[in-house]
Amino acid sequence: MKMRRTTIAVTAAAALALSACGGGEEGGDEEVQTGDEDSFTNELTFGTGGVAGTYFPLGDELATIFEENIEDVSVTAIETGGSADNLGGIFQEEMQLGLTQNDTAVMGVNGEIEDLDGVALDNFGWIANLYPEAAHIIVREDSGIESIEDLEGQTIAVGDVGSGTRAISDAILSAHGIEEGDYTAEVADFGTSTDMLADGQIDASIFVVGVPVAGLTQLAASTDVALLGIEDDMTETISGESGAESYDIAADAYDFLDEDVTTVSVFAALVASTTQVSEDLGYEITAATLENAGDVTLEIGENITEENALTGIGDIPLHPGAERYFDEQGIDLP
Repeated sequence: MKMRRTTIAVTAAAALALSACGGGEEGGDEEVQTGDEDSFTNELTFGTGGVAGTYFPLGDELATIFEENIEDVSVTAIETGGSADNLGGIFQEEMQLGLTQNDTAVMGVNGEIEDLDGVALDNFGWIANLYPEAAHIIVREDSGIESIEDLEGQTIAVGDVGSGTRAISDAILSAHGIEEGDYTAEVADFGTSTDMLADGQIDASIFVVGVPVAGLTQLAASTDVALLGIEDDMTETISGESGAESYDIAADAYDFLDEDVTTVSVFAALVASTTQVSEDLGYEITAATLENAGDVTLEIGENITEENALTGIGDIPLHPGAERYFDEQGIDLP
């Protein structure tokens, strides 16, 4: 497999400029923008995430699948901050494809992403749900931290700038009575946070990633770690605040686990620009994603199915090409 690695950071540097780009308005409920022949392109930049998580390797594999199954298309998967970063990149027409948490995409449509200055994003469409992403609450085994309540007063990695992890981290901590100011927030990508945890620079890392994630497996090979679980009544509270659902990380997901760990999860989704990706190309991307999911070597590939494809779409509009694909397949549209 050819590896593509380019780094881009959109959100932090450009949040204040977003309202001057595209057609979004703060907190608006606008119609989705569509492009024309002059704006459509077959040279696609694909926003993924950090290399230690799941988004980057998955995006790289999908990029290969698209190039091998769609004529006259080139796809470059790039390393980014994650969900909000990718949505911002599509809005600014610096990316044409992106991976995102479904809850972050809903927030983007509704103009509720703080990192994007509250701009309602109106030029991306849903291609397909891919797989569930579970919140991993990671501590060192020797930390003395045995519950989420014990995180009060600690230094916690809460996700990268532009990632979808922060909203879930906030919901988890808030449900347990831990608010901003009750702990020190460390903004870092997953790879950096695991390094910091191993070195004792932070006390915990909360990250929303596919199961299993290689970065945690690698950390556990050199550092004794534990995953904190969430009580069932708390998962209900968190779901009400964030839309995340209760999820069990199976004991066999990681060698250091002795039993299942209850947490919360959202879905990772693939979205595409509606101003730069034509209906025909969106159709081909949707077909290539769902009909070649068996070529994904990551374990999460088994979740890429037509049955999961429209789960959690909420307020997110379908890309016109995806809508045509699902209609032809006889799949009920939301």
